[in-house]
Amino acid sequence: MAGRTSEYYKTHPEARKKRLEYQAEYNKRADQLKKRIELNKINRDRGQYGDGDGKDMSHKKNGRIVEESASKNRGSRSNMPGDRRARGKKK
Repeated sequence: MAGRTSEYYKTHPEARKKRLEYQAEYNKRADQLKKRIELNKINRDRGQYGDGDGKDMSHKKNGRIVEESASKNRGSRSNMPGDRRARGKKK
């Protein structure tokens, strides 16, 4: 069963196109590229990259890198201030 956001983008192609364009630009940024490379390297070193366990490495606010389910990491409300702002939180 798909989430509300997924359903929205399935039924609104113009919004989906705009979102994908933004994400493509965001993922090209040097800081995001560096972060992704670092986490993928750790995943490979641990022998977890591509093993299908549904887990990946995640940066936490205190600077630690921990193993976390990919879906939980994707929807984290606490990792970044932007995540909280995007969900309507003030702090």
